[in-house]
Amino acid sequence: MKKIEAIIRPYHLDQVKEALLEVGVQGMTVSEVRGFGRQRGHSEMYRGREYQIDFIPKVKLEIIVESELETRVIEVISKAARSGKLGDGKIFVYPIEEVIRIRTGESGPDAI
Repeated sequence: MKKIEAIIRPYHLDQVKEALLEVGVQGMTVSEVRGFGRQRGHSEMYRGREYQIDFIPKVKLEIIVESELETRVIEVISKAARSGKLGDGKIFVYPIEEVIRIRTGESGPDAI
């Protein structure tokens, strides 16, 4: 099993969610996060003064899938979240040793 974390632009969330549902992803956790990478933030004007915005709002998706789905999920996220501009996001993949569904006690792939 794998945990796939994707940091994407907030306005791509609906596209990514729909694409993931089509390939069989049954659930995900979504968090609003802030950060920066190569963008290094940006500046905005407010009441005639320029302000530096260091942390850009993003959305973090956390998805647990069976190893066989890993490549397909990465492709789907990449395609749905890509604008071709700086700041599209990142995808991280981690191995998962065990998953346990608290309600039923199921474990492993059955608990996903």
